[in-house]
Amino acid sequence: MTETKTEDRVQLIPDSKHPITLEKNPRRVVVRFAGKVVADTTNAIVLKEASYPAVQYIPRTDVDMQFLQRSTHTSYCPYKGDASYFSLSAPRSSSENAVWSYEVPYEAVGAIQDHVAFYPDRVEISEQDA
Repeated sequence: MTETKTEDRVQLIPDSKHPITLEKNPRRVVVRFAGKVVADTTNAIVLKEASYPAVQYIPRTDVDMQFLQRSTHTSYCPYKGDASYFSLSAPRSSSENAVWSYEVPYEAVGAIQDHVAFYPDRVEISEQDA
């Protein structure tokens, strides 16, 4: 494991003990919240990290950002960097911090820059043949 420290934060590089892979999803990914389509893309990136469930990262250009409101919540991942969060809002429905984004991700996962991910228990994510 390669480790560097920046501003009292440890930055880790994915390796065989903690692998991270990124690959383009060949399928169309549609995300719905409160019955509304909030994202529709054929350009999702699937991030697989160690033993965690795979995550669909959707390009912001394919997200209807009117449903997202930036929150003040943040988190840090030593493999990916600082995450910013968004809450979802639709008529009669809201979900706090349901979406996250690594706006300046570490180099190893740089492909997810300008993408967002959704907590799958807060939205409906479906995959279809493109």
